[in-house]
Amino acid sequence: MNAFALIPFAVFAIFYVTLGVVARDFYRIPMTVAFLVAIASALFLQRDKKFSEKIESLAKGMGEPDIMLMCLIFILAGAFAAVAKGSGAVDSAVVIARWIIPDNFMVAGLFLVSALISLAVGTSCGTIAAVAPIAMAFAEPLGLSPALLAGAIVSGAMFGDNLSMISDTTIAATRTQGVNMRDKFVANAAVAIPAAFAALFIYLVAGSQQTAATAVASEAAVAFKDFVLVLPYVLVLLLALVGVNVVVVLLIGTAASGFLGAVFGPLDFLGALETAGKGTLGMSETLTIALLSGGLFNLVREAGGIEWLTHAIAGKVRGPKSCELGAFFLTGLVNLFTANNTVAIVIAGPVVRELGKKFKADPVRLAGIIDIAGCFVQGVIPYGAQILIATGIARSAGCEFSGLGLISCVYYPVLLAAAAFIGIVVSRWRSKVSAE
Repeated sequence: MNAFALIPFAVFAIFYVTLGVVARDFYRIPMTVAFLVAIASALFLQRDKKFSEKIESLAKGMGEPDIMLMCLIFILAGAFAAVAKGSGAVDSAVVIARWIIPDNFMVAGLFLVSALISLAVGTSCGTIAAVAPIAMAFAEPLGLSPALLAGAIVSGAMFGDNLSMISDTTIAATRTQGVNMRDKFVANAAVAIPAAFAALFIYLVAGSQQTAATAVASEAAVAFKDFVLVLPYVLVLLLALVGVNVVVVLLIGTAASGFLGAVFGPLDFLGALETAGKGTLGMSETLTIALLSGGLFNLVREAGGIEWLTHAIAGKVRGPKSCELGAFFLTGLVNLFTANNTVAIVIAGPVVRELGKKFKADPVRLAGIIDIAGCFVQGVIPYGAQILIATGIARSAGCEFSGLGLISCVYYPVLLAAAAFIGIVVSRWRSKVSAE
């Protein structure tokens, strides 16, 4: 165990946030540079290893299977977003959506759509990758902030990911605490649904205000071609709903967009390939951040930083209520460092379970709490997969905003954390469900 191993994370936060505040512009502070500075500090602080061994640890972390899968999803999401836009599918989706949904309900509608899709498919990343390309096209004609649109999508995706029975975070939380998924869902829903309604109200008000002030009237009529060109989006959503792997879903969606764009839209075969290539390259910054964050975490983990953090929080627990608070903060802090809520739950879960047994805390509530903590942190860190996917797709669509600018519009995870915290501090309720 080594508390000093956590210093690189503080270096990252101080470097990125302080310079952004001083410059009054977070666009000018590349997050990749902030990670490089933090990695340099980690390499310097670890004096008990040879430099070659530390570089090997860095590379091992960058090459973790979860990081590589995340990068593959980023690449495919960039290709799908670019080809869909180039084929005319985005414009057609906008025309159809404005025909069906009133303009002032668009932001709230995107929140609901993302929530339902994510609840069904159990993946926030896949949901964002499917919905974000369409959403960005609403910004200009409706006079809406791209960050607000992206924030609604990320919020909805995090709601579904937190509650879904097939979400990897739900599976990890229930298995580490030894409880039934249904019981965890019921306990979790009592906190998540009120938070979702509060977020829906905020998006409804914010979207209505912006739309009323600056919306541009739609002059386009819905044509048969529009329904044909949006079929890749429908296909992507249907495949995701039946449980097809997100990688396969994005591959099929990209191919379908290219084909229909060549038959009914402006693309030809070579044009579709060129557009897909540009889309993948447009995610280069996102890929770099994911790789560097994985390497930094592995350096800190091998230096004993995560182990020290776990024992430090566990040592403060004195009873059931402090056990729940400790579970929340432990999972949240590990998630802050790992930028992966599933990994954070897997790391913190066994410790939380032992503390729960020792202090007689309800395992069902603990399972919900660690899942909520992961959802909260994952939705508000600028280097998390969800934020990176949303900002990367927005950049490919010509909409520029910083990760922090997006986070300021992601309301649901914050409301969820607040509801959970109130439930821990105020509520005297404990479920009667026993651990498996």
